[in-house]
Amino acid sequence: MSENDNLQDADGKKEVELKESTPQEESTQKVAENTEETNDTETVQDSENETKADSDAHSEIEASNAEDAEDESNAERHDVEEKDYHAMSMQDLAEELNRLLKHHKIQTISKQVNEIKAEFNAKFSELLEEKKEEFINDGGNEIDFYYTNDTKKLFNQLYKDYKQSISSYYKEREHNLKQNLENRLAIIEDIKGLLSVEENMGTTYKTFKELQEKWRNAGPIPRDKYNNAWNTYHHHVERFYDFLHLNNDLRDMDFKHNYDQKLKIIERAEELAKDDNVNRAFRELQVLHKLWKEELGPVAKEHREEIWERFSNATKTIHDKRQAYYADLDKAYEKNLEKKEEIIAKIQAIADDKAKSHSGWQKKIKEVEALREAFFNAGKVPLKVNEATWAKFKDTVRTFNRGKNKFYKDLKKDQYENLQKKKELIKIAEENKDSEDFAVVTPLMKKIQSDWKKIGHVPRRDSDKIWKQFKNACNHYFDRMHAQRKAENQHLYDAFDKKVKLLEDLKVMELSGDNKADVEDLKTRIADWKAIGHVPQNKRYIDGKFYKAIDDAFDRLKMEKSKLEMVKFESKLENLASNENDTRLLDNEQNFIRKKIGEVKSEITQLENNLQFFTNVESDNPLVKDVHKNIAKHKKELETWKTKLSKLRGMYS
Repeated sequence: MSENDNLQDADGKKEVELKESTPQEESTQKVAENTEETNDTETVQDSENETKADSDAHSEIEASNAEDAEDESNAERHDVEEKDYHAMSMQDLAEELNRLLKHHKIQTISKQVNEIKAEFNAKFSELLEEKKEEFINDGGNEIDFYYTNDTKKLFNQLYKDYKQSISSYYKEREHNLKQNLENRLAIIEDIKGLLSVEENMGTTYKTFKELQEKWRNAGPIPRDKYNNAWNTYHHHVERFYDFLHLNNDLRDMDFKHNYDQKLKIIERAEELAKDDNVNRAFRELQVLHKLWKEELGPVAKEHREEIWERFSNATKTIHDKRQAYYADLDKAYEKNLEKKEEIIAKIQAIADDKAKSHSGWQKKIKEVEALREAFFNAGKVPLKVNEATWAKFKDTVRTFNRGKNKFYKDLKKDQYENLQKKKELIKIAEENKDSEDFAVVTPLMKKIQSDWKKIGHVPRRDSDKIWKQFKNACNHYFDRMHAQRKAENQHLYDAFDKKVKLLEDLKVMELSGDNKADVEDLKTRIADWKAIGHVPQNKRYIDGKFYKAIDDAFDRLKMEKSKLEMVKFESKLENLASNENDTRLLDNEQNFIRKKIGEVKSEITQLENNLQFFTNVESDNPLVKDVHKNIAKHKKELETWKTKLSKLRGMYS
């Protein structure tokens, strides 16, 4: 923006020459130049007398308002949230672009879209380099490399939609802006023409007011013509008020209205100068400047300098606070830079320390991913070093990836050798899967299954395929073997079905109350169970269930405990003796009983020894009586164990 494009001109203090070469503008420019020559003493000090700080403060607002002037909805761009796009993944960036397109006007999001596009392209470029390196490491030719993904396709489509929409918007707006500019220049010409109209002042003033209203409703114009058009308009408005010196009442009425309104604007600006939210204050200050320039006309000359200086001072205060805010922001960016430099150094250290195993590299990959996430979340850095920091980060990550890729390239050689070994086992399995020689082939099939487990990893793309081949061949063989064995041992499965039925009947058995009859019934069931014979080896658990059910049935009999114990023991012996060719269970039970007999005898001896301490105590002493009672109990228990041992020995004959 030029030095002449400043807010001091907004009060009509100086006309800036328009550069448009239309006949209307040329006429406007000539009148403005003539007016400057004849009214030089009436103008206030030129913008050259402003301090540089004032000029900067006003120019910033002028530029923003000029941009908004092209489209009234442009101001909504200030309400669009700016996020830390650097911290977002490519998927997040695509989703954010989609959100902006759906929820905001297309002309208000250009800044955000450009930042998102830059971040997305940088991240995709990094990914592309990684994929390219992997492709070449796998033996691919660089000229044949191509890579994209769904996220990239989605982003490209969204950005294409944005470009089409913004292009249509600007094409339509360009036509409207041009037409609105022509209309405004025509209004300026009409105001200039009022100076030469010979009619009563009331009628001329009414026409002037109508032209002002037309000007307010004339619509947006190009931003590069905004300040010049408004300054020219204000200049000729002032000339008209000077022309009204014949009717001071009308002029003074307008001057007073404008003065009162501008005082209100100044008071609000001074309140904003105290607001700690500098961005909010700046946005509202823009609106105040727009009102000052676009809605209100001039004030009496004796007030112009005073109110402008006051408004300008408030503007400068807000501007200075905003500059200080951004200076503090720069300091925060410097701290973010330090964090990112530390993260880059950590990634470099990890890259320099080469892992020796797959698990080691997996651990490092997780560490680097965490550091990458921390880098993106560390916040913005100063703009001047942003590209350099990003480049340094990418180079460091690339160094790490090269080391990782080299390791896995070497690992793939081993995996390829493992693949060949497993293919050999598949060949053996498929050649023997239909064999009928189960005695010879079964050990072979079990061996190759064991060998398969000992061979290391194969390339991931082949892993599932070869495993399915091997598993199908092995399953085919063993399914045939099991089917044949089942056919050969069908009588065992039939026996199992019979035992299932006997067990179910036993579980719902009703006792008659006649212990002798019930015991015989249970013995008969045990005999029937044994008569059925053997079941398949993997079904032998049913024997345990049956004898547990027998014990439960005996427990329900109302018999003397010792007799019941012997009946249950006899049932147990029947179970232990079910395998005639294997006496190990009977041997174990005999050893157990002998051990129990020894324990009971020791307990009786200990109790009898304890009685010696009661030589002078009456026999009816409670303690003595209790010892005698325990001795009698253990002797009875000893007799039971001896009886069990005797019965068990009879099972060997």
